[in-house]
Amino acid sequence: MEVSNTNTAWKIAAFYHFTEFKDHEVWADRLVEHGLSVGLRGTIILADEGINSTCSGSAEAIDQTLALIQSDERFKKMEVKYSYADFCPFPKFKVKKKAEIVTFRQAGADPLDSVGEYLEPEDWNALISDPEVITIDTRNDYEVKVGQFKGAINPKTDDFTSFAEFVDSQLAEHKEKKIAMYCTGGIRCERSTAYLKKKGFKSVYHLKGGILKYLESIAKTESLWEGDCFVFDYRVAVNHDLKPALWKIDPETNLPERMSPEEVDTIGERRRSGAIFKKPYTF
Repeated sequence: MEVSNTNTAWKIAAFYHFTEFKDHEVWADRLVEHGLSVGLRGTIILADEGINSTCSGSAEAIDQTLALIQSDERFKKMEVKYSYADFCPFPKFKVKKKAEIVTFRQAGADPLDSVGEYLEPEDWNALISDPEVITIDTRNDYEVKVGQFKGAINPKTDDFTSFAEFVDSQLAEHKEKKIAMYCTGGIRCERSTAYLKKKGFKSVYHLKGGILKYLESIAKTESLWEGDCFVFDYRVAVNHDLKPALWKIDPETNLPERMSPEEVDTIGERRRSGAIFKKPYTF
């Protein structure tokens, strides 16, 4: 049983793009003004190296936002992944200026210099089914527990900045092996495969568009994905159809846990009414 999704009033766009973006502070002001004018919700992160965002709004608001960003030649080829919900998954709209569009804190791990080989979702199953390939989930431990690819290694990290330590301590002896990596939307693999290439790994691959693109592209009957996909918003997780799944955040541990059957209707109504944005947060 899934949360009702007959009314998909909220369109959700997830996108990122690495490019030289020295004028991102000018764009920050422009995006704040635009986002507030169209009723956008979510977060847009800007840095000298590019843009990263998941945001939501009406179909018109999302389309206008992407049209604005992609009017800049640097972002014309930026890939966007869409999903829908019958409630707003973000409490507010924010534009953040940061040193990195995905925090890793490892010098030289620059996707603009070198990254692993992109694998389309249609080619992913064959690669990770090869017993000689090491498949690694680059996400955090609490994300992996919601769902993962069959046979993937969980580095059991608490945050992405810890992933480099896992590589240095657990993977260093496998530089000649084929390494397949994946994450939610692709951005963490851009950074992590760049790090592996810097460290001398020979054959590094990553899932283009991440889990979200795979779920969009591959039929359930052919899928090697097990479980649901954690997302960093009030949906908590999405299922194979990219609809909100039956997960909530435990207000005491701040970790994802499954809803009980008795909670489904109540939590669904709280989400649709916006009550989830009021403290204390009870999903």
